[in-house]
Amino acid sequence: MEEDLTEECSKEKRDGRNPEKAQGGKKLTGFLQADMDYLNHVLDADKNFDIIYRVIHVGGREACMYLIDGFCKDDLVQKLLQYFMDLTPDKLPEDMHGLSKQFTPYVEVELADSCDTLVQSLLSGMFLLLVDGYEKALLIDSRTYPARGVEEPEKDKVLRGSKDGFVETLVSNTALIRRRIRSADLHMEMFSAGESSRTDIVVCYMKKRVDKEFLREIRKKIQNIKVDSLTMNQESLAECLYQRRWYNPFPKFKYTERPDAAAAQVLEGNIVILVDNSPSAMILPTTIFDVAEEADDYYFPPITGTYLRLTRFLISLLTYLVTPTFLLLVNNDKWIPESFSFIMLKEEPNLPLIWQFLVLELAIDGLKLAAVNTPNMLSTPLSVMAALVLGEFSVNSGWFSPEVMLYMAFVAIANYTQQNYELGYALKFLRIITLLLTQWFGIWGYVGGIVISLLGICCNRTVSRTSYIYPFIPFDWEKLKGRLIRTRLPGALNVEGETSQKSK
Repeated sequence: MEEDLTEECSKEKRDGRNPEKAQGGKKLTGFLQADMDYLNHVLDADKNFDIIYRVIHVGGREACMYLIDGFCKDDLVQKLLQYFMDLTPDKLPEDMHGLSKQFTPYVEVELADSCDTLVQSLLSGMFLLLVDGYEKALLIDSRTYPARGVEEPEKDKVLRGSKDGFVETLVSNTALIRRRIRSADLHMEMFSAGESSRTDIVVCYMKKRVDKEFLREIRKKIQNIKVDSLTMNQESLAECLYQRRWYNPFPKFKYTERPDAAAAQVLEGNIVILVDNSPSAMILPTTIFDVAEEADDYYFPPITGTYLRLTRFLISLLTYLVTPTFLLLVNNDKWIPESFSFIMLKEEPNLPLIWQFLVLELAIDGLKLAAVNTPNMLSTPLSVMAALVLGEFSVNSGWFSPEVMLYMAFVAIANYTQQNYELGYALKFLRIITLLLTQWFGIWGYVGGIVISLLGICCNRTVSRTSYIYPFIPFDWEKLKGRLIRTRLPGALNVEGETSQKSK
């Protein structure tokens, strides 16, 4: 199986990023004017101001350079042009292969004869050189994309650990992973998808640890994507890779903007997919335990990491159960023990409790959307205004009960204890379903809502079609213990054992 996988990888490297398209299409003729006419027609170079082409002389022959303004490094292009233009006819090689090997003082150099490949490479930012009489073109990867710094991502912050994060530039993201895994076993394969966008996609994996069949399946799915463009980057790619059970709200993929988290997943044998123009990595396959994990669990000692992990599990469970349980007890006040009678409503509500909960669920999402679109300079005063108007005045006016506001405030704040938005909304949808069933059918609706939630988790499948709750089903106690409890690293135990033996 490994030999077949290696053969596929080498074939893809020979054929280009998209083998099916690299082999087809028009080839270069070797006549400069004919090739230029075709490329200028395809690129509409006379109308696109940012597509620059210039006719020069290289070793006594006419040549033409193409580049995209803003993508190539000006100083590097200037040096290369000066070097090519200084060549004399007696030094000019017979073909482009000789020119690239003997007279191209740059590292990232490719040769291509397919016009489709040349157009795609040029539009992605590469420097293109055509020489009259040569049936191949020279591609020099001198790209430089506008990029921001690798500061810590806003969403994936940690109390300890590294403070760098992924950016929108693909090469920078792969370098951040390479910096952490200095092993020849780390492989990064390049693909492209989208008829118009030609979006670059990188699949990262450890060759000796990854599931070979799953890797082969992911590679095949990416190559067979038939869309015009990956408009939403990784979300568009995720919908192309997994098209079943859209009605199950639990996340099928885990996203992270932290290079250390992505590198850790690669070392565990998972696959990490990077998409150009996206500052996050897609991790697959993903179970419910993977989604719930965070970097802070490992940047603290085992006992602290275990406490943080179990606390997050417990709070996530409470965000789902607290409001349906309160509604059930208020509708059946005889079930409330006398010692817990303080949870009862102090005043008769003007609006039924179920409507209060549903309106507040909608209002919380409205506040989130407003916070996203609010300018930073206005966020603080508007937050104070929202707290006063929507909090105190809504209770005093009789629209909402204080107890309902308290529990919904807990739910809204507690959702931020875990970083995965998809998991938070999955719990929200199931909480609303359980609220409605509890209002309509009482205790049986409450139990039915919990059963539906459990079935939504247990019957779910990962992208690799394995159990979503592994290692709970199928049961594996050793791995389940590692998922629930933050244990010591195996290497630390080995070092401690060696030290004790030396002391003896």
